[in-house]
Amino acid sequence: MTSALVDALRSDLEAARFRVDHLEELWGADAEEALRRGNRVPANRALAASNSPAASLASLFVLGELGDPDAVAAALPSLGLDGAAELGLAAVTAGRVRPLADLRPYAFVDPHGAGEWWIASDLGELATGGSLRVDHVLGVGGASTTLAGLQFTDHVGSVLDLGTGCGIQALHARRFADRVVATDISERALGYARLNAELNGVDGIEFRLGSLFEPVEGERFDRIVSNPPFVITPRSPDVPAYEYRDGGLEGDALVASVVDGVARHLVPGGTVQLLGNWEYREGADGLERAAGWAAAAGIDAWVIERERLDPPRYAETWIRDGGTRPGTPEFEQLCAAWLDDFERRGVEEVGFGYLVLRLADDTPPFGRAERASAPLDGVAGIGAHLAAALASRDAIAAADDASLLSVRMRVAGDVTEERSHWPGSGDPSVILLRQGGGLRRDIRVDSSLAAVVGACDGDLPLGVIVDAVAQLLETDPVRLRSVIATEVRELVVDGILQPVV
Repeated sequence: MTSALVDALRSDLEAARFRVDHLEELWGADAEEALRRGNRVPANRALAASNSPAASLASLFVLGELGDPDAVAAALPSLGLDGAAELGLAAVTAGRVRPLADLRPYAFVDPHGAGEWWIASDLGELATGGSLRVDHVLGVGGASTTLAGLQFTDHVGSVLDLGTGCGIQALHARRFADRVVATDISERALGYARLNAELNGVDGIEFRLGSLFEPVEGERFDRIVSNPPFVITPRSPDVPAYEYRDGGLEGDALVASVVDGVARHLVPGGTVQLLGNWEYREGADGLERAAGWAAAAGIDAWVIERERLDPPRYAETWIRDGGTRPGTPEFEQLCAAWLDDFERRGVEEVGFGYLVLRLADDTPPFGRAERASAPLDGVAGIGAHLAAALASRDAIAAADDASLLSVRMRVAGDVTEERSHWPGSGDPSVILLRQGGGLRRDIRVDSSLAAVVGACDGDLPLGVIVDAVAQLLETDPVRLRSVIATEVRELVVDGILQPVV
């Protein structure tokens, strides 16, 4: 890979307007939705009606169709077909241009504003029409965007991207860090990651080859982000071990090993944001097991479970992810191998979610494990929400109840209240505090706590509000102060209340 060729590719992509909004204009909203369902026919038909450079590039690199050499050459006037071949993007075979990689625009919004990159990776099963190769390098998918949204966005000196894949998390991390070290066990993945960084003009990322923490032994970072190869895969020669998702360990041991290793590579106060899953075994709660990994490592942890799958659904999800279709003999053989493995080890369900870890400095220890009460797909800014909630918790963690009641509180701007009444009743039967962002919690509260929260506008100390509510409800103010102090601590971590400091 030469800088001149990458510069030429960038110039051609810019000239072709190979951007998310332009492609959506070319194939329309219905075709866009069809692509998300794995159907490329509507997009193909729309692109065939256009002779624009962007249409030629999208047909080749996004849909994986064979291209006309003249049309592709016209769309890549600076790079040319020979340059595309040298970069490993395409090759001319039997008079047609065959895509060798997936290359597509990717748009996002973060606290720095809107951005857009081009991301190269291996062709997916939609383009290849078959099972993936075991060293497949994944592009931007649902897990990628989830982890990107989970990343904390305050500025730090250094970030480690553990298992970088195509490099998407390293690119995001660089927007909030002075330098990034990105590691992967796959040289193929690092090749794509280097290309993507250079193509998008992102410097300050160092790429290192090796497994997990081996390439950074003895080093510490302000932040670690990772979408590790956590997929639970039967340890059988008949089951493909895809590098991008299988860490080679049995069950959920890979995630446990990552949690165990982060403390040796964080500076005090440093944080980790990673995805993972954990097994529910006979008599063992999976969420509690995941929280226990952090406790054993001596680090703070906030573990959030977003969903649980039974063994058949878990197996089906990852078999399809590898490009094997249901109804085929291969699919059924793989499913049987997964179910045999789960049965042998007594696995009843698998939980999936987020782990936010921190190496404690001078703040009181913190630990929380919870199950999401609302679907989190497509929710933006979860990382910023969790970071703000942790900061608010730290601000009051050392305060006793008397000190806490002297703090002024403000209700977060995304919180609404919902009340339900039995017909004809003046008193509510249910009061919910509903969170519009973050983890979108619905928290059931009683009338006294609802009254306190409703009066928290940042002007009066919490204790003054509690005493006024006690007088209004004709209840014991001493008892109410104790109860409210405990409940407020939880609402602060939930992000419902924010201390005014």
